[in-house]
Amino acid sequence: MKNHKPSAIDAFLTLSDEEKERQWKEFDKEFIADTFKPLTAAQRAQWERAKRRGRPIVGQGAKVISLSVERQLLKEADALAKARGISRAELVARGLRTILAKGRRKSRAA
Repeated sequence: MKNHKPSAIDAFLTLSDEEKERQWKEFDKEFIADTFKPLTAAQRAQWERAKRRGRPIVGQGAKVISLSVERQLLKEADALAKARGISRAELVARGLRTILAKGRRKSRAA
């Protein structure tokens, strides 16, 4: 699977005690909303992107399915996906595309 950047909590925990205290005091003020300003165009665009959660639409979109897989096979698939830096879903999708392409070639040849 892909590496993710550290969470905000992890980033906070790596700060020095002085910096943690400074940030803590910033958010411990009353009426902090009085210091807010309208979003800039870049901030607005970032906000709009953040609101769109979930998997990006690829092709005609995704359909969630329930699938039973032998435990050892799933373990091996997860290890391969991790080694290639892709998700389990992407590994399965690639496998399906490969098998479907081979099936189409065989039916054309027949």
